[in-house]
Amino acid sequence: MNTPLQITWFPGTWRGARGLWPPTLIAAAGLMLAPAVWNGFPFMFYDTAAFISQAIAGGFFAERSVFYAWFLAATGPSFSLWPAMLAQALITALVIAVFLQRVAPARTDPTIAPRAAVPVIAVLCIGTGLPWYVAQVLPDVFAPLLVLCLYLLSFHGPSLSRPLQAVFFVIAVLAAAAHASHLGLAAGLTAVVALLQMVTRGGAAERVRPDWRWPAAVFAAALLALVVSNFVRTGQVFVSRAGPAFILGRLVQDGIVKQLLDDTCPESGYRLCEYKDNLPTSADDYLWGATSPFLPLGGFEGGAAESRSIIAESLRRYPWIHVRSALVDTVRQFTSFATGDGIEPQQFVLMPILTQLTPYYLDTYTAARQQNGLIAFSWLNAIHVPVGYLSLAVLIAMLAGAVYGRDRGDRLYLPAFVLAALLGNAFICGALSNPHDRYQSRLMWVASLAAILLVRLPLRQTAGTLANNADPPTQAPVRPALS
Repeated sequence: MNTPLQITWFPGTWRGARGLWPPTLIAAAGLMLAPAVWNGFPFMFYDTAAFISQAIAGGFFAERSVFYAWFLAATGPSFSLWPAMLAQALITALVIAVFLQRVAPARTDPTIAPRAAVPVIAVLCIGTGLPWYVAQVLPDVFAPLLVLCLYLLSFHGPSLSRPLQAVFFVIAVLAAAAHASHLGLAAGLTAVVALLQMVTRGGAAERVRPDWRWPAAVFAAALLALVVSNFVRTGQVFVSRAGPAFILGRLVQDGIVKQLLDDTCPESGYRLCEYKDNLPTSADDYLWGATSPFLPLGGFEGGAAESRSIIAESLRRYPWIHVRSALVDTVRQFTSFATGDGIEPQQFVLMPILTQLTPYYLDTYTAARQQNGLIAFSWLNAIHVPVGYLSLAVLIAMLAGAVYGRDRGDRLYLPAFVLAALLGNAFICGALSNPHDRYQSRLMWVASLAAILLVRLPLRQTAGTLANNADPPTQAPVRPALS
């Protein structure tokens, strides 16, 4: 009878596999960092400046979680950003490698699973945006890691040793606390696991079974960490002060705010009434535009009360318009996952912070291909976008097949969990903020990884089942030797 590999401190067995793990992780990390090395500098985003400022100078930013800044601070961002990118790559390599082993374990040869990580990651580096997020100074890399860690803990937790359970729990908590959208994703996935546990209860014993307690513990720990950190820095208890502004920005973009102001001003007394005929046309322009009324009206903190009031009143007046626009934006976000969103020259935003806080690598930053507009993503997206749609099709087909065949285990839970993560992310980022390719693209390599495993998994399990069910060979009678 085939049995799954036992896990000690590292995946795999100590005998024969232990020596492969450091080279595997280093090789995989090197593959994921290769595009950034070619660029000449880690990939930067407009939000990067706030995280670097928090990491080096401290302070409170209503729209930015401090946990990713603390992650950067632990790697010496004043002198180089490469240690942080190496840490992100090694963490990602470890999570993928363990995921490969737990979901499709190499039962007969413990060295196969470690070796498989490198070619699988190489395929993901070519076919998805994986390396462009691993080597970006942004918490986006932790969104897919949250999904993978929660799946491992929720469905394969008993097969992990206590040290590995602790490692993946810590990674998941950091990932959930690194961005407000990640915390919402953790909450939604907790509900998904609880639902799967409820509807599959009472079935035959399986190696893979859902356990809602792990994602619930991750969500609770991340929520507590955010509340405590905010209280320590501000003396007030809250999760986020930026949520109302992001939602209002999306409502401005969809025309709901303009309709409300036209219907209620000046009687409503909103300060935004003064600008109702000159509102920006996009959420980004409303939040970050130089001529937007957002900052004059108080920004994330000073304008929060009015933002909440406008959102609440518009929900009362136009509930079906809200439902329709939320569905449209969720669908737009679900189908928008081109690689490269925001990876462009950004000196006008980043240069003041970098000049003040990180002059040591200013020259290499300005010399990078990204900052000189020398990276074209059209040829990459000719691959990445079709691969993304193909991965979605595989997940949907595998889920339908598992439901029809009443399968239990990874062939049912993995596509259901990943599709739920993608849909939840599309709602959180599309309907509660503003659709951007970046938000969905950062997760699409998880869909591709799951598709790769699911295509192979039925063949593996069928082969194992045939081997287990085969009759033992008949032993020929032994004839006594002649004397």
